Amino acid sequence: MNPQPPRTIHLIAPSGYCHNQPAAALGIQRLQQAGHQVNNQHAVSRRFQRFAGSDAERLQDINALARLSPLPDIILAVRGGYGVTRLLEQVDYNGLRQALSAQPVALCGHSDLTALQLALLAKSELITFSGPMLSGNFGAPELSDFTWRHFWQAITSPVFKLAWQTGTPALPLLEGTLWGGNLAMIMTLAGTPWLPQIADGILVIEDINEHPFRVERMLLQLHQCGVLARQRAIIVGSFSGFNATDYDNGFSFATVWQHIREVTGLPIVDGLDFGHEQKTVTLPLGARGALSVAHGQASLRISGHPVLRQGEAPSTI
Repeated sequence: MNPQPPRTIHLIAPSGYCHNQPAAALGIQRLQQAGHQVNNQHAVSRRFQRFAGSDAERLQDINALARLSPLPDIILAVRGGYGVTRLLEQVDYNGLRQALSAQPVALCGHSDLTALQLALLAKSELITFSGPMLSGNFGAPELSDFTWRHFWQAITSPVFKLAWQTGTPALPLLEGTLWGGNLAMIMTLAGTPWLPQIADGILVIEDINEHPFRVERMLLQLHQCGVLARQRAIIVGSFSGFNATDYDNGFSFATVWQHIREVTGLPIVDGLDFGHEQKTVTLPLGARGALSVAHGQASLRISGHPVLRQGEAPSTI
């Protein structure tokens, strides 16, 4: 793991109960051993029904960020699951805009947190990071060095580039707003005030436990409600956790990507390590992206996102 200056990390648990408590404890231990201060640890063990606490407790995790002084360097989700969409109407978007715009803060997570991240982009104009979480990533049995390096790269580098192998044909340089995250959560926000109206966007998608026909149905809904018409390209991350059957008769994700290309005319660039797998990049949602493909290799240059200041001792909360 590459060394980093000590940072303050504030945990939030706005979604599902962390059923793997040992993994969360291991994630905290690893972060502390790397020199970082981990606060709000009580959120890890909270539980109400299937959630990480009552709606009021989980909402407090979010809205309290507007009143923290000093602010942490990193706000890290414990895990995903379900629960954020229950809270969106009561989030203090104005308070969060004022507080989190005052200094660089990296709010990071994925899965269910996508709903909050996109709502913050839409209502507060805040750029957050789709990337690792405490339990599933930092608390994994084997911590991915790839994930660790890409996380710190994204939140500390004003400009960085990702490169990966893809089956997509050559694509000239396309520039636009990088946004997206978990596809099911993006689709859930369609038609609500919390889906950002991104024009000239580079939409990045990922999901887990979704059959290809469900993924196609979600993408068609985004197409039919006009979201995809405003995009310049789609980048495909990880889609896993489904079982094909004889009934599919060859219907696959490759089928889905081809059909969406034909329906929308959009280039779809596959192969990015992004999503629910242990190996994942970290992407700032709302940043500037420049995408191209040549000779089977995709390149994405990212800029315009908040970055942590270098070499500072951690603040205390």
